[in-house]
Amino acid sequence: MTPETAKPYMDNRELSWLKFNARVLEEAEDENVPLFERLRFLAIFRSNLDEFFMIRVGGLNDQTHFKKEKLDTKTFFSAAEQLKLISERVKELIPRFTKAYCEIMRSLAKDGTLVQVRPENKFCTPGKTALSESDEKELREYFKQDVLPFLTPSVIDKRHPNHFLKNLEVYAAAVLKKAGADGLEKGNTMVGIVPVLSQGVFKRVFFLPSENETIRFILAEDLILYYLDLVFNNYVIVGKTIFMITRNADIEADEAVFDQDMELDFREIMEEMLKKRKKLTPVRIDFTGESIPDDYSKIVSKLNLDLDEDFTFLHETPLNFSFLNGLEERMKDKKELFYKKFSPQQAITAEPGVKILKQLDKGDILLSFPYESMSTFIRLLEEAATDPDVFSIKITLYRVARDSKVINALITAAENGKDVLALVELRARFDEENNIGWSVRLEEAGVNVMYGLEDLKVHSKLLLITKKSGSGIKYYAQIGTGNYNERTARLYTDHMLLTGAQDIGSDASLVFNALSVGATVANTSALWVAPKGLKTRVVEMIDTEIIHGKEGYIGLKLNSLTDRDIIEKLVQASKKGVRVELSVRGICCLIAGVEGETDNITVTSVVGRFLEHSRVYIFGKGERQKLYISSADFMTRNTEKRVEVAAPIRDPKIKEMILENFSALMSKNLKARIQRNDGTYKKQPSSPEDRDVQVELYERAYERAKEREIQNQKQKKHKLSWLFKLFGKGKK
Repeated sequence: MTPETAKPYMDNRELSWLKFNARVLEEAEDENVPLFERLRFLAIFRSNLDEFFMIRVGGLNDQTHFKKEKLDTKTFFSAAEQLKLISERVKELIPRFTKAYCEIMRSLAKDGTLVQVRPENKFCTPGKTALSESDEKELREYFKQDVLPFLTPSVIDKRHPNHFLKNLEVYAAAVLKKAGADGLEKGNTMVGIVPVLSQGVFKRVFFLPSENETIRFILAEDLILYYLDLVFNNYVIVGKTIFMITRNADIEADEAVFDQDMELDFREIMEEMLKKRKKLTPVRIDFTGESIPDDYSKIVSKLNLDLDEDFTFLHETPLNFSFLNGLEERMKDKKELFYKKFSPQQAITAEPGVKILKQLDKGDILLSFPYESMSTFIRLLEEAATDPDVFSIKITLYRVARDSKVINALITAAENGKDVLALVELRARFDEENNIGWSVRLEEAGVNVMYGLEDLKVHSKLLLITKKSGSGIKYYAQIGTGNYNERTARLYTDHMLLTGAQDIGSDASLVFNALSVGATVANTSALWVAPKGLKTRVVEMIDTEIIHGKEGYIGLKLNSLTDRDIIEKLVQASKKGVRVELSVRGICCLIAGVEGETDNITVTSVVGRFLEHSRVYIFGKGERQKLYISSADFMTRNTEKRVEVAAPIRDPKIKEMILENFSALMSKNLKARIQRNDGTYKKQPSSPEDRDVQVELYERAYERAKEREIQNQKQKKHKLSWLFKLFGKGKK
């Protein structure tokens, strides 16, 4: 196959992801977004790009070394072609990133809020750039006493040609020559480097005194760069800059250990993988500073980095945005710089003060994050941990918070003699160390810990509580679209279904029984379970809508859409007149509106204050409409290479709430981008009456919670009034 055979409605996965990150950048460029929040979007853009290079670019680099060329399955580009296009697109985004950062910093300086002092890198520095005498004196003293003693500089020369550069470490670098007796440079060129972030002793941000309320700060790397002459005092500095390299991190657990006779358990294998990941080949180098291009090439050459100009990127901004944490604490009182404070509400479908298990005997509960609090789910776990009739709790854990109440509840349950099974997925990308630590703690508390299947990641968000009930047992299950993470539950939009439906509980039991013996289930009655049962059910549902033609309807809310089989089915549905509405936040390899192919498909991407993370599948209209929530995106890795679960939504009120949310996301709002038939996205034009749909959904949740609280108060007053009449008649 050649690029000419690519279908017009297919987009390349990597280029589609870069379009998504450009939508993140748009939020940083948006003047209607509070200034500090715009800085956060720059940090998200930068962090996203770092991970993209580590995983996707790293994987493509590996492919270029394969004997047999592997082509992209959507556009049939080779790995080398994709790398070239990625480099071009990223270099188009960097000037936008720089412009946004400079505009934000100038605005903050102009109103007297914040000034970044960059004595060497004068980019984005408004007004006077020179340090005052008092600044110079204070900075020099601070550097000599609190920074210089902790630095570990290195000189790369013929006698020391190799120096390991850490992934995503920020380095101050100098192009050096030896100083002769007359102080002038002589001899060969060398490179001196100083790591910044890994020192862990001095602060990343140093605040300078100010005569007014303006916050003045300098970053550690800029301070070190400014005083490099004190670090390399035996040399002449002929150029200096700041740089960072990104290493390939695309390694799987089975690649970490090559000796098949090594008797390591899976946790030890993962620990070996993490060690190996840190030493993989560089895929990118970023520079920021005022050095000339020759200096950059000399540094790359001296550091023995096998990188060409395509993956050398020049910036005028900091290379790591973790410094925002230090600034936020100083600026938190300036409310106008941040989004309006947001507090998750109590769940609309749950009754306060009533045990959750008792409520589930009567009906389902839906939690919608971040609009509602995760406290209802924590209550469920804590109640189960102490309920004498609950004898087992089983859960799949993919990502959890650093200080996890979920983990604490599971430990309490185990300590109370419950049979607790936790399947901890150690291969959750970049959360491996966190999960390894939790697996150890859970084991020490008496929890039965599993590590997932050999060839499949367990990505499902599934909980099963089993309780004695008369002469038998009763199941309570939870199925979610997002992780059991209290921190991200305040930032990501997700749905969580709590149910006492016995068919769902029975299916969940089948899933856990299969996982316990290293297998997966194929046949279930209520749940759809990947890798054997979810994709086939989805295709069947699409086929049903194809039969209904123009009366058919498909609505999907996903993070990503890349599964070629499902894309082809959606195109087939479009050709038959089925209306297809897709809300896809990130990668979307399907291009909508292509004449004769995807005319009846619309794709919307919402990027805003909260990260749209929930997965919702809607098939059909009216009485025959089916609605599911799931942990699975429609990516081949999810549908065929992971254990994922989708659950039906049956309660009419809960179904109405989810459909209302979906409809709101598909309507015009300030944060929606509509995909055009060339694969690009256009942000919706806004007017004063337009609303931010994410904020509107929160306000609706708040109003519902408020209405329910008023209703509860009325019921309490009525009950008290009735009791007073009943028992207070004899009183005078």
